[in-house]
Amino acid sequence: MLTNVVAVLLDGVHPFELGVVCEVFGIDRSDEGLPVYEFAVASAEGPTLRTHAGFSLRTEHGLERLETADLITLPAGNSYVSRGYPPELLDALRRAVDRGARLLSVCSGVFVLGAAGLLDGRRCAVHWHHADELARQYPKAIVEPDVLYVDEDPVITSAGTAAGIDACLHIVRKEQGPEVANAIARRMVVPPHRDGGQAQYIERPLPRSPCDTVGEVLVWMEQHLDEEVTVEQLAARAHMSPRTFARRFQQETGTTPYRWILRQRVLLAQRLLEVTDETMDAIAGRTGFGTAAALRHQFVRSLGTTPNAYRRTFRGPATGPLGLAG
Repeated sequence: MLTNVVAVLLDGVHPFELGVVCEVFGIDRSDEGLPVYEFAVASAEGPTLRTHAGFSLRTEHGLERLETADLITLPAGNSYVSRGYPPELLDALRRAVDRGARLLSVCSGVFVLGAAGLLDGRRCAVHWHHADELARQYPKAIVEPDVLYVDEDPVITSAGTAAGIDACLHIVRKEQGPEVANAIARRMVVPPHRDGGQAQYIERPLPRSPCDTVGEVLVWMEQHLDEEVTVEQLAARAHMSPRTFARRFQQETGTTPYRWILRQRVLLAQRLLEVTDETMDAIAGRTGFGTAAALRHQFVRSLGTTPNAYRRTFRGPATGPLGLAG
């Protein structure tokens, strides 16, 4: 049963990510009939720690506090991506897993788990900005860069700040049921449940190679997303045979022309949903999807949510006709 929770900190901890854990597990809500957790904050690097926000924190507990915890949380921190970690912390985390405790990372806290060898062979989530580096440092980890959180019990990993809230509430829901999780979510004024497989809302165009021989074609494609084009037409613009063009395109973008243009169309649709009141049919036309139904299909495949749901997230409730319902 989940009763004893600790947040373990390192120098440079991010206060907001620490606050997420404190808000879910560190507040006494017994007046509402909700469980009270034995919550503590422990330091892995001395009693006083700097934060990345310009102030310091002082903790009462050291790593000994981890030995009795049911759940150990690892909030994000500055330079966690590139720093080393105290061996005694990594040993404590491995012992915790061996005795049946759960570990939860928020954003870059996942790098601590990687250093402890606890991501090997496991699926894991991280903020998309750090996904490539996490995969490079820990090639045995199965990095899923687009999801909110991953539960590979006893290791739970989450992406950015809000995804940390989702992962905390997921653990509460799993251990103590949806009523408890929903009640905590209402107190926090956050959605009671977002599935871990939902996509992160990211804008991440595919990288271009410095050895760019298809660059002019990419620019043209970006300017003509509403048009249907073939590999043969694109190859002609690049003065190459279709076979050579397809090979060069794959080498320089890491994907095929079809997948590249599909990604750019989804990115354009995201921007239009965020900043315009255009109908779904109009956006489908401008992005080359043709119909609102086709736009919805590709949007859900890419982001795990509908265009209308995405618009509501970034713009609030719609006030006018938006075409196809979400």
